[in-house]
Order: sequence, then structure tokens, then C-alpha cells
Amino acid sequence: METTMNSFSRTPVLALVLAASGVQAAGELEEVIVTADFRASELMSSAASVSVLGELQIEERGARHLEDILSAAPNVSWSTGASRSRFVQIRGVGDLEQYAEPKYYPSVGVMVDDLELGSAANAGMLFDVSQVEVLRGPQGTRFGASAHAGMIKINSNAPTDEFEALLSGGVGNYGAYNYGAVISGPLGDTLSGRIALQQNEGDGYTENAYLDTDDSAGFDELTGRARLRWQPGANASYELALFRFDAENGYDAYSLDNDRRTWSDQPGVDEQDTLALSARGEWQLGAGTTLQAVVSDLDADLLYSYDGDWISPPVCEINTCSFGFDTSREIFDRQRDQATLDLRLLGGAEAMAAGDWRYALGIYANQSGEQLDYAYPSAWYGLYESASDYDTDRYAVYGELEYAFSDRLNLTAGARLERFEDDYRDSNGVAHDNSEELYNGELSLQYHFSDDSFGYATLALASKPGGVNVAASSQYGFMSPAFQDFMQGKLRFHDEQLLNREIGVKSRQLDGRLQLRAALFYASRDNAQLENWMWDDSAGLWIGYLDSSSDADSYGLELESSFAVNDAIELFANIGWLETEVDTITTFDLDQWAFVSKSDREQSKSPRYQYNAGIRAVLPAGFSAMLELEGRDESYFGYYHDGQLEAYDLVNANLAWSNGSVSLNLWGRNLGDEDYATHGLYFGADPRDDFAAWSNQTYYQFGAPRTYGLDISWWL
Repeated sequence: METTMNSFSRTPVLALVLAASGVQAAGELEEVIVTADFRASELMSSAASVSVLGELQIEERGARHLEDILSAAPNVSWSTGASRSRFVQIRGVGDLEQYAEPKYYPSVGVMVDDLELGSAANAGMLFDVSQVEVLRGPQGTRFGASAHAGMIKINSNAPTDEFEALLSGGVGNYGAYNYGAVISGPLGDTLSGRIALQQNEGDGYTENAYLDTDDSAGFDELTGRARLRWQPGANASYELALFRFDAENGYDAYSLDNDRRTWSDQPGVDEQDTLALSARGEWQLGAGTTLQAVVSDLDADLLYSYDGDWISPPVCEINTCSFGFDTSREIFDRQRDQATLDLRLLGGAEAMAAGDWRYALGIYANQSGEQLDYAYPSAWYGLYESASDYDTDRYAVYGELEYAFSDRLNLTAGARLERFEDDYRDSNGVAHDNSEELYNGELSLQYHFSDDSFGYATLALASKPGGVNVAASSQYGFMSPAFQDFMQGKLRFHDEQLLNREIGVKSRQLDGRLQLRAALFYASRDNAQLENWMWDDSAGLWIGYLDSSSDADSYGLELESSFAVNDAIELFANIGWLETEVDTITTFDLDQWAFVSKSDREQSKSPRYQYNAGIRAVLPAGFSAMLELEGRDESYFGYYHDGQLEAYDLVNANLAWSNGSVSLNLWGRNLGDEDYATHGLYFGADPRDDFAAWSNQTYYQFGAPRTYGLDISWWL
């Protein structure tokens, strides 16, 4: 089955049943189209390490959000630190968390159709989504600084040429339920539209003992999409898209005993209200030339807070707390706006043969602004408040040329020159503006060994802008002298360059029943922007900053495979191997209580191995099933300590049934109910004397425990 812009999403539950019924050649694996590049291409002939996670995988896992599905892609990690995962790491490169820093351009970008979400990636919901494309490695020519280490593109289902409607709902443990609807079809001879709405709710996985509630980390998320397509003739098409995401989630993740049972008296929130509009036009100018234009506007309000001390009065009434305890909160109230324009001209041959060439030329503009109101009410330190404004402008010109030396050998060269300007002002008197040129480019050689085997070698350069460490700059006057001396040269961080070398092969064997994709890479980072924290005890300050004083390297392997044993059984296995190294980073180590230089340290959130493997099968009477294992190695999550997130292995499964108009899906994730961490903190937070008051230890934010549910879909 080919993923097209006019296919309605009936295939997930039925995919294997339909395959066995002869919709595809017996046992042949489906063709998958990648849309994230300038031109759509078939997955098995794309010159990049790409994972495509389709509707079938989304449904098998009962996935509601991007974080529920990303573990199926090798060498991809994510960070929580909120109710949902906001930041993704690919091959060990990526942002970890956000507090006061603006972080407009995470190293791994997240897009929904034509919208760049930036740090608003909480909105990565998966209702009515056709596929998720995970592009590993720099995508600088296409996306610039928005895809320094990779890009994740969520494709929603498009309007259909025939009327279709869907009602869906589901229930699960931990108070989870959802309901949604889709309507799609023609509105005239040249006009079609699609509307999708879903409400997703749940209690979350935390019990708050002080408040006697089990929903202090609950989910309350509304997702809405509307797409309108107009095709007045054969040479022009237009699309208007509206996206709305409204979340009122709780945030109550950390406990002193690492047991999902909190004592916080002021649980936090993780709320987001995003409204975005995009418009796309495409014109066929003749002779294989196409003009494309995309404009978008996004407005988001994000409120994030947490209980700063994690406890309530009973903790020190029951236990001896000789040093007392603080009662505090941290509150980050953000308003973001973003407007983008991407105009490009595509020309040349559509199907490349010897001597053919084709090109892409474009201009890009992005204007963004963020206003942050910060508050820190504390019994120990009183009330501290600040406000800041951060504005950025990005302008770019880019181009790509592809030439076919023969019917088998192609060369692609791309370049992007980007002008970056930013301006920061806050109520503490910190003011900063910056402008710089960023260079991105790619050189790729592709060779078709046969009709079924393909290889590529790529050299790609990516640049990420530098800036000012705004929180550390605001705190500088309050730091103790030793920390002032250390931070004097680190109040700014430099732009980072990432050079990636990659070779890959992709092959179909056994009459299309076996697909193999493998990639080897080596990436070097100059001025690697590494997130770090230090505790200045004399001043009572946590100092967070990006440290760009070191270089870093990583190398590894991605291997993805699928094998249709017969018409009814498919095996799959995906493996990632990653080695990382930071040359030298100097930090204040909490355990050694001194400034320490650490050499050859692994990068944060860089597990050495990851895997995902399983079996899916068609069963009699309209049933299908899937069983999979996934896991990853341990990994560091910071540089100022040696705490680690432990390795883990999880089991997921589903059993589905469909009669063509109604489908049922019984799914389960983490069926072994393993406690595994998705993020961590390391410091002294426990005031109880019996637990060695204020001694350093690792605190975990856990991933979901055993979850299961039943979803029903009814096509009208």
C-alpha cells in the first residue's frame, strides 16, 4: 500500500487482514513514502537513516502521544521533565529540559504537517495521524537550525475525495478514556475538507498522599485539526489547515522515595493552549517546474510549574527534620508567537535517468517572540519575580542540485545560508542581542546496486546558533566569588557545528518479503552545546547554563528489518548502537564538592544500545495480534554528577478485531510493570534525618507503568 494524500485511514486494524486477502502481493511488505524532504520518496530509496512509524504501529500500542511510539525508532531518546516529553535526542544530541531559557530551536525539531512546534512539542498528539517520520542526522539544507540533529514530522490524514466519517473511543486503566470523531469528504467539484477532534483524559500515574488524590499528574488534552483543500485545475492546488491543542495537565512527578507516591502540597501544572494556522499553495509552471509556498502562524500559551520542595508539613511532623524544610514553587508562564514563510521552486526531471538533473531553490523566513513571567515564592527566600522578552529572526536561502551520472549513480549537493538575529531583555537588567551567519550543507552519493538494493554515502554540516545564558546572567550578581570567576567566560555560549559522515544500505530480498535498512555514522561537534547545572551552596542558587567550551563525538549503527514469513506472519527487529564522548567538561561536582574536569565522558541521554523487536500476525475470523519487546541501556542524564538512568526492557502487545466497519483494539504497554526512568535529577532534597538529611541521591521521573485499554472505531 502506498501512502498517498487522498487515502482515508481505514488501514491500521485491517492492514494485515487486507494483505492476506490479496490487496498486496502475497507476503510482500508495503511500500512507504517519506514526505519530509523537498520531494516525496520511497523509504527504501531515500538517502538518509529514516524510520517511518505508521498508523498500524500507533494503533498497536494504543499510542496517544509521540512519546508512546518513539521507542520503536533506533538511537532515539526523549526527555520528560514535564507531563509529556518536550524534547527528543537523536544519536545523543538534543535538548534535555527547559526552565528559564527560551530554547526556541531544539536540536531535534518536531513538525505537525507544515507547522514547526519548537519547544511546544507537548502538542505531538497522534489522533488521525497517517505516519510519524523520524529523520536521523542533520537535515540542514531542508530545515536549517530547526533540525540540527534530526527532524520528527507528524503527518495527519488529508481530506478525501469520497465521504468518510469515523467515531472512536477508548477506556484504560488509571482512569484513562478518550473519544473522538473524524469527518472527511468533498465539498464541491474542486473542494474537499477534513475535521478531526479528540479529547484524551486520564488520572496519570502518581498518588499524592498529602492531598489524597491519584490525579495530580493527570491528563486533560483536546486536539483539533481542520484541513481544507481546493484544486481549481490541473496546475494549481491550495490547502488551508487549522490546528488547536488545549492541555490542562498536572505535573507531580518526583517523590523522595522514588515510588510514584508524592507528598507535595502544591503540585505543578503543565498547561498549553496552542492555535496555529497554515496555508500552502502549489503551482505547476510547466516543463517539470513547480512553485510551492507555505506560510504559517502559531500562538501558544504555556504554563509550567512544580512544587519546589516536593513535601508538605506532615513529612516533618512524622519525621525529624533538624534543618527544617522549604515551601516553594517555581512558575513559568510563557506566551509564544511564530510566523514562517517558505517559498521554493522545484524543477528538472521527475524520474532520474543518466544525464538528468533536478533542483530545489528556496527562501525562508521565521519571526518568533516569547514573553516569560517567572515567579519563585519560597518560605526560605521570599518571593522572587522576573519578566523577559526574547525575539528571534531567521532568514535563509537554500538550494539543492541532484545529477544522475548513470541510471544507477546519483550525486546530490545542497547548501543553506541562514542569517540569525536575536534580542533578549529582562527585568533584571540583562540585555543581549546577537546576529550571525549559519552554514548548512550536504553532499550525498547514491548508488542503485540493483532494482532491490540501494546504498548512499553522505557528508552533512549543520550549525546551531549561539546566545546568552539568560538565567545564569540574571543570577551572576548573586553568585559567590568562586562561581562568578568560573561563570565569567560562560555567560555566552557559542554556535555549534555538527559534521556528520554516514553510509547506508537498503535492500529488498526474497521477492519483497524481507526489507533491510542499515546506517553507519560518525558525527563530530565543535563547540558542543551541553546542558549543565551547578549548585552554589553559599548563595543558595542552582545555576543552569549551556556550556560550549568542549567538543564531542559520536558514532554508531542503526539497523531496521522486517520479514513477512508468509501471508499471515511478520517479524520485525530494530537495533541502535551508540558510542559518545565529550572531550572535557569542567563543572562543580556535587559529590566531590569541587570544580572538576571530566574527560571522555559519555553524552547525556545516550544509551549504548536500544532495541525493538517482535511479531505481528493475522488470525482467523478478522483478528490480528502483535507482541514486541523493547529496551535500552543505562545512560547519564547530567554532567555535575555520576547518576544514571538504569537500563530497562519492556513488553508490549495487542489483539485487534475488525469486520470492515467496526474495529476493536485491546492493547497493553509495559506488561511486566517495570519501573523505568525517563528523566532524572541529582541533588540533596530529602530533609529527613533518618534518610541522611540533604544527602545527594538520584531522583527519577518514571515512565508509564503497566497500562492497557480497549479502543473502538466505527466507520460510517
